[in-house]
Amino acid sequence: MAQAKADMIAQDLADKIKHKLYEPGTFLPSESQLTELYGTSRETVRKALRQLQALGLIQPIRGKGSIVLDLARYAFPISGITSFAELAKQQGMNAVTEVVEFREAQAIPTEIARFFTDSENENLQGTYLERLRTIDGTKAVLDCDFVLNPPIKEIPLKAAQTSLYHYFEEDLGLNISYATKEITVQQAPERVKQLMDLPGDEIVVVASRNFLDDTTLFQLTVSCHRPDKFKFVDFARRKQIKF
Repeated sequence: MAQAKADMIAQDLADKIKHKLYEPGTFLPSESQLTELYGTSRETVRKALRQLQALGLIQPIRGKGSIVLDLARYAFPISGITSFAELAKQQGMNAVTEVVEFREAQAIPTEIARFFTDSENENLQGTYLERLRTIDGTKAVLDCDFVLNPPIKEIPLKAAQTSLYHYFEEDLGLNISYATKEITVQQAPERVKQLMDLPGDEIVVVASRNFLDDTTLFQLTVSCHRPDKFKFVDFARRKQIKF
């Protein structure tokens, strides 16, 4: 219950930041003010603020509070496993998804094969999807997904148009656990440039191997992002190693 309340508070604050109710460079209300405003505990408020920090929306400053950061680019959390639908909701994006490819494949499609060349990925089959994400009228992301069969035998078109992860978790009862990611800046292929109406030649590519909690590989993803629309954020904590 407390986590659900924290999620709700984080969503509400993210919406207010998105719509400039809290301007970049200004401070959010204090923890005690937020506790009173949302009728909850200080710990629940802190959980919500940690979510906003992980998304790159705020920065805590000791003794002053949480300052709102500039949202010129959407923040994409590197270390988490977040679907585009979840990210769009968290950051209040005006986002539209268009399915441009949706087919069965007996091997890793050539469109993404060069990102997954190790031998363990040979002889795979599944469903290949390409989804173009338009944010505030700009074609900002092209997601290319190869969903393996097994463990996922079929994908309804509606799930491709909305959220694959919601379908996998809620309808199929799968437990998505972890991913390995590689982020590079690359020259955009001509087809990608045309699909995304890119103003330049470069894209940020995130190639991911996604696993269930029993270590089963279920998805290979290549996401192409416009570099002028996204920033990639992570939260790291130093742990000193004694010698």
